Amino acid sequence: MKSILAILFLFSSMVAQVYTQADVDVCESKFQLGISQNLTEEDIHTIIVEIAKSFLGVDYEAHSLESEGDEKLSIHLTGLDCYTFLESSLVISRLIKSERMTFDDYQSELQNVRYRNGKIAGYPSRLHYFSDWIFEMDSRGIAKDVTEDLGGECYSNKVDFMSTHPDSYKQLKNNSEIVYFIAAIEKDISARDYFFIPQEKIEKYEKGIMSGDIIGITTNINGLDIAHTGIAIRMNDGRIHLLHAPNVGKKVQITEASLAEYVKRNKIQTGIMVSRPLEP
Repeated sequence: MKSILAILFLFSSMVAQVYTQADVDVCESKFQLGISQNLTEEDIHTIIVEIAKSFLGVDYEAHSLESEGDEKLSIHLTGLDCYTFLESSLVISRLIKSERMTFDDYQSELQNVRYRNGKIAGYPSRLHYFSDWIFEMDSRGIAKDVTEDLGGECYSNKVDFMSTHPDSYKQLKNNSEIVYFIAAIEKDISARDYFFIPQEKIEKYEKGIMSGDIIGITTNINGLDIAHTGIAIRMNDGRIHLLHAPNVGKKVQITEASLAEYVKRNKIQTGIMVSRPLEP
């Protein structure tokens, strides 16, 4: 992988940021929430839940990370998809806990969790596959993959969707060189050992899931690893539910059904991976 990463740096340029004043305002309002609720004194899981809940009602918005030209640090907090929702909740929570609460800090930490080794080196350096994100966060001590510890079983994680469907991605269409790098990354991901909790066993093992854990929902779509993501939250019924940005036309919400039932209701969802945020 080192040789691939070295080549990827050929794609590097002056890193540009894409955001609006509205994004700055949202970010700063979350920091103010952290201060007003004295969240710096809480554990990281508590902070994540509180920050994630503060996004309830925000509209789902797809493709907010995609921009023209070279890869940029795109920030869009006024509309969220399932990944940018949990990513923003984690980043803001880590900064509150570390008492680093400026928009510059947010940009730096966002880059740290969105890109391989925390560095922007072109489109392939973004952690496009969520199982790759889980692996990267685990290897860098940001969040621990606890799926196996909770009772997870071996997961055959063979990914190649991006390289075999380049026309579905603006940056890959008609760009065989970048597709080549993506395919090499997919090969590395597919060679790793992964675990998942099958949908029929989530209820059995959910007692080990903590509010604030990050959930990746595995899929049976060929070439994909994880189809949806969210944040675990234990509700008054004692069950783990999913705090997430569900889909186009929806808003950030908490599932009415438990996580176990939610996963069972979608025929493309096969189980879950669980990533546990660590104290920064």
